Formats: sequence, C-alpha cells, structure tokens
Amino acid sequence: MQIYDYLIIGSGVAGLNAARLIPKDKKVLLVCKKSPWDCNTFWAQGGVATAVDDKDIPLHIQDTLTAGVNYNDKNAVEILSKNSLSAIHNLIDAGLKFDLNSKGELAFTKEAAHSRSRILHADGDATGRMIHMFLIEQFSHEILTEAVVSDLLIEDDVCYGAQFFINETEEKVIYAHNTIIASGGVGSLYKYHTNSTTIAGEVQGICLEKGIQLKDMEMIQFHPTVVKGTHFARKPLLSEALRGEGAHIVDEDGKRFVFDYHEDGELAPRDVVSRAIFDYAKKNRKKVFLSFENFEKEFFIKRFPNIYANLKDIGFELPFERVPISPAFHYTMGGIPTDSNAKINNMKNLYVVGEAACTGVHGANRLASNSLLEGIVFSKIAVEHSLKNNFKISYKNYNKKILSYIRNNEIDKNIKNSLRKLMWENAAIVRKQSNLEYALNEVQKFLQQDVGRLLRLRLLTAQSILQAAVNRKESLGAHFLEEEK
Repeated sequence: MQIYDYLIIGSGVAGLNAARLIPKDKKVLLVCKKSPWDCNTFWAQGGVATAVDDKDIPLHIQDTLTAGVNYNDKNAVEILSKNSLSAIHNLIDAGLKFDLNSKGELAFTKEAAHSRSRILHADGDATGRMIHMFLIEQFSHEILTEAVVSDLLIEDDVCYGAQFFINETEEKVIYAHNTIIASGGVGSLYKYHTNSTTIAGEVQGICLEKGIQLKDMEMIQFHPTVVKGTHFARKPLLSEALRGEGAHIVDEDGKRFVFDYHEDGELAPRDVVSRAIFDYAKKNRKKVFLSFENFEKEFFIKRFPNIYANLKDIGFELPFERVPISPAFHYTMGGIPTDSNAKINNMKNLYVVGEAACTGVHGANRLASNSLLEGIVFSKIAVEHSLKNNFKISYKNYNKKILSYIRNNEIDKNIKNSLRKLMWENAAIVRKQSNLEYALNEVQKFLQQDVGRLLRLRLLTAQSILQAAVNRKESLGAHFLEEEK
C-alpha cells in the first residue's frame, strides 16, 4: 500500500507554496479539481500586501484589525505581519520577480484601507498569475488533475488521507501521513462571483460531516468593482489597485457618491464600498461606473496591461470610457478553523491553508491584498510544523468502511442553479433576517432530496453560511442586516 508523506488538496498559492517548501526527498501528491490553472490565485489581479519594514508591522497590523472591525484574532494578525517580509523575500530569493520602481527597488503601491503604500505587484495587474506560474515552475512533485474530493478519511482525530472522484463513476483512495487542505472558498455557491468555477465549498461540507464546525461563515466579502452585464460565469474584476491609483466610482452624472457613505470614498473598506454601490443604485435608480479619467493612456497600459487587454476584448477602450460596475461575491473570511500552526483544531495531522482556512486573520472584512500573503505565510508555517511534528500513520488503523458515492444525479443541475440564485438574493451584500431564514429553510429542503455527493456537500456549506448569518443578530463588518419593514 502506497502512503504519501504529504497529500495537498488544491493548486492555488497556498497549496503550491506548501509543495515548494516540502523537501524534495518527501513523497508528495498534489491533487486539483481540474487543471492547476483553475484556481483563484491565477485570476488575482491585485497585489500581495506585506509590511514594508519592521516599523511598518504595527501599522499593517492595525490596518488589518481596523478593516476587520477588530473581530480578527490579533495573534493571527501579528503572525501574518511579522512573517510577511521573510516569507516574501523567501520567494524573491527563489527567483520570483516583483515589479520595481525607477530606482530598481521594490515598487510598493497603495490600496483601499491601507494607511500607506505596501502592496507589491508582478506584471502590473497579474500578480496572482505571475506568482502561480512561478510556483508551477518550482513544482517538483507528483500531481493528479481532474480529481474531486469526495471524502476525508478521518478517525480518532487522525486524517489518513482522502477519497476522490477521478471521473464520473470511479473513485480513488489516497493515504498520506500529512494532509494539507488548500481547496479555496465557496464562490460558486453564489450567482455572481469573481472566482474560478471550480471553487464551490465541497471540502468545507466534508468537514461538517466529520464534526469539524466551520467558523465565521457569515463573513462573506463582495468585491465592489466587477464589470456588469457580461455573460461569463466568473465576472471580470476591476482590481482594487485601480482605485488606489486614481480611478473613481461615479454615477451616470459623474457624481462620486461613495463620499456620502464614508469619508475615504472609493478607498473605504470593501464592505462599505459594496454597500454604498448597492444602496445608491437601488435608491436612486442610477447606473454606477468606474471612471479612469485621471489616467494617461500610456501609463494605464503599462500599469494595468491585462485589465486594458481584457476590457478591450469586451468592447471598452480604457482609460477613455467608463465601465459599468456592480459588486459580486469575492472572498470567504470564514472557513475551517485552525490553530496558529495552520493545523485544524484537535486534529493530529490535518492542516488547512489559504481561503479554505479560518485563521482569524481577516476578521469581519479582509484588508485588500492580505489574501495572497495569508496563503504564502501560513503554508510555510504548516510545512514547518508538520516537518517538526513528523507524524506517521498506519493505514491499517483506519477501520471505517470506505463508502462509494454517486457523484451527480439528474436533479442536481436545477437545484444547483436555484441554490446560487437563493444565496445571491438572500445572503449577499445587504441581508434581512426573514430572508436568511427563508433561504435556510429552502436549503434544508434541498438536503432532503436525492442529490449527488458534490451537491450535497455544497448544500451543507451553504447551510452553514445561512445558519451563521441567522445566528448573528446584529450587523458586523461584511454581515450587514437591514431592518425589516
């Protein structure tokens, strides 16, 4: 029986960076749902935040806590910021190239809710893609594509590995001494989102089945500036960096109305800006746009080459035209709870890193560009802890029956579409208690039906989001409750 030293579930920044840091003499298998490119990291336009120097660490910590409405785990925030410089320079020393300024130094830029410039970029507006490509080039282990997790093999606080669908009907069991979950968030549970379509929260559903309760699942972040009116499942994003460098949110008459909601206008935290757009458009029945009138074309093309090209492909000539925008699902602050070593609480050898994790770093609202940083920092911590821990399994000690699952049923497609609509209309930017309770009841009805394995797991995760939202009776950060009329 083959046993891997490490099983890594997910091919984004957290999973790939973990793989990079595991010694080459270890037997490692990375498993991804489709191709390695089908992950949120690949689509990340924004940069990666880091403390600029030791003096900036307290400021970075404070900015993160302020954005998170002080609901963050302060210890986790301190770990993030204090390890940021060393983690970033570890990548630079390995060969990753960030953009430089005219002096040949790292070019730090500013984004919303940051008190200073501390965001690094690569290839202008393709930071996630460049980091992803770099980590793929560094990858020296075994990879299995087109494999979808159907179960985790957990008994007596030990994870023995996982079970996967490798096609529509066949399943495969993989044993490992250490398992690292890096499977991302829950984007495809919502009708409008910026995520890879592979990101759907199935692993979170498995954790719920195993008695691992998810944390802060009501804390969902919506990105305020997403291109409106496209037919794509994954909505084109207009990076936070655009507003950080001078783009304005305006109505059809050119009014910068976000200042009516927050003194920082477009540079307010994401939850504030998203609600401002939602509220203003609804009350005033006006369209909302992102305006680039402050940019010179030559600078814009150099600084945002991919946004320029992508928007040109769908008919916009930037920076001369305004682009219609609306918020869409972007990020999950909550997830599978971990300790400070990125290990799932009470588990001996099961780790979770990246968006799937709830480290407590982001609190009630993630600070812009802290997500890539979290994946980089905590994947390094997870690998270091696991190597020190050196836990070993014996697959013979796993005594539970390996179950066989039906991947999909005929009724799944309609229910899946209904679920996405239900979540968008009832558990999105602005919420009502009665709507949340209605949606929760509908999801519980869906769970009574004969659905396939993957949809059942999505429904369990959706139920967790809705139950957490119902339980939180007052607004906090991204969880914003509207009074019932």
